[in-house]
Formats: sequence, structure tokens, C-alpha cells
Amino acid sequence: MSQNALKIFSGTSNQPLAKEICEYLGQPLAEATVTQFPDNETFVKINENIRGADVFIIQATSSPANHHIMEMLIMIDAARRASAQRITAVMPFFGYARQDRKDQPRVPITSKLVANLLVTAGANRVLTMDLHAQQIQGFFDIPVDHLYASPVFSEYLETFANDQLTVLSPDVGGMKMAAAYADILNCPFGLVAKRRSDATTVEAFNLVGEVNGRNVLLVDDMTETAGTLIAAAKLARSKGASEVRALVSHGVLNEMGYERLKDGDLDELITTNSVPIAPRGLPIRVISVARLLGEAILRIHNHSSVTSLFNIKGF
Repeated sequence: MSQNALKIFSGTSNQPLAKEICEYLGQPLAEATVTQFPDNETFVKINENIRGADVFIIQATSSPANHHIMEMLIMIDAARRASAQRITAVMPFFGYARQDRKDQPRVPITSKLVANLLVTAGANRVLTMDLHAQQIQGFFDIPVDHLYASPVFSEYLETFANDQLTVLSPDVGGMKMAAAYADILNCPFGLVAKRRSDATTVEAFNLVGEVNGRNVLLVDDMTETAGTLIAAAKLARSKGASEVRALVSHGVLNEMGYERLKDGDLDELITTNSVPIAPRGLPIRVISVARLLGEAILRIHNHSSVTSLFNIKGF
């Protein structure tokens, strides 16, 4: 095997995306055994020679998050002990990103802990997309390539963008992202103020911006229970919005989220395949990020710039 050969492995969290990335690159998915012992311990074996190779391990930390994180760590350790020249952790969705600060006494900063674990396991680089908090890049002492999903969303967004569109952030934390999409779509943007009573219950109590008679696009980085999106959609409709769509980079929906989407408050949920998601007959449009991630992998492997991947239709 030639030195620095490209090898792409996948954990079990999102193998369809990994195969799609490999198809884009014209590269076979490298062979590894990833399984569990009866007591649920993870076992990994690299089934081919990767000595001196440039290894990329694709694994989103979606549900069950702890299992998938542990699986990634073990795969990284296996690759390091098999003498890989460089190991890049490709994490389309970076779990624990919401725990990025001490917002109350005696709580951890778990996203920093996950960063430490990845580096300790042997990762030399991280490739991820639309982090919940961009400062998480600073939690790593290794290079982090942080991509945005906006380039893959842009073509579809143009199909309904018009002078009656308003972009809304469903909470204060998403203002920067909402402003960026409003700039892309050349439309006004606004904000929904919310109050969270617990992990699954959200109350939207105020809206800043003009939505009466307009089409609304809610923009957020992720949704799990869909509580924030549905609360914002209900408020927008009560203020006279004609249509309400939501765009999220990571649709990590659980059963509660699917149930809430059945109520019809959202005309459409637009998301990516960064984590496995099934429409289940609901108005969910899934747009693939395989080309975006595949191009980033190729450029990292070839030591080329990834800057143009931040541009709309720029890759």
C-alpha cells in the first residue's frame, strides 16, 4: 500500500451517509468489524492494512449518543494502534454540543470532555458541521474543520424564496444563523423569545419581526423534541403567518418530535442526513450532505483549502 493512502471507515451510527460519501469519492468503504459483546461492550477490528494511511472515520454521535461516542473512540484507538499516519474524526453531528458552558453551579462542560476524549484516543483532526456553539472548536488542541450546511440548502431554498419571506430565529441563540440565512435569501429576519420550563417543554411568548401575511422560515441548528420549533410556529401563525417552514441542520428527532410534527403546525421540516432520519409520511425533506463532506475529506487528504466550501454553490 502506498504511503498516505486514503481510507474511509464508518461506525454504525450512519452507514448510509458513509456509503454515499464513498460513492461521491469513487472510494470503497474500508472494511472493519464493529460489533458488540453480549454485555454491550464494543468490539472493533480493522480488517485491512492501514499502516501509513490517511484514515477518516465517519460517525455521528446521534442516539444512542454514549454508545456512538464510545464506538468512535475505540475505532480511533484501533486505527492508531494499526499505525495509521493520520486519523480524522468525521462527525457530521457533534453530540453534547449543548453542554458547552457552566450555566449553573456544579455542572460539567461535557463538550470539552468529549473533545479531550477524542484527542486522547488519537484523533489528529476533526471534521464536523454546524456546531451548536462555534466556540467548541476552541475546546480542541488539534485542527477542526467546521462546515456549514447552508451551501447544500441554498438550491432548495431558492424554490420558495420571494419578497414575502421572513426568516425567524426560534430563540435568541440562533440570531446569527438566522441573520446569515436572511442575507442569503435577501429577506428580513426576526426573533422569537421563548421560555423553557424543562428539557421537553417550551413556551414561545413574544415575536419580533413582521410575519402577518408572510411566509416564515424558522432556522435552527438542530431539533430533537421539536418543542422550540412548534412553539415558534404556533406563535407565528397566531400573528398571521401564511406558511411556516423550519430548516434545521441536524434532525435528531425522537418519538416526541415525530408526534409533534403530526399536528401540522409546520408546513415542512427541511433537514440533512447528518443523522439517520425517516420522514414517516410527514412533510420532512432530507437533503444530503454527502457531497459537502466528501469534498471536504478529499481536500483535507490533498492538503487543499476548504474555504470555498463555505460559499453558496461554491463547490
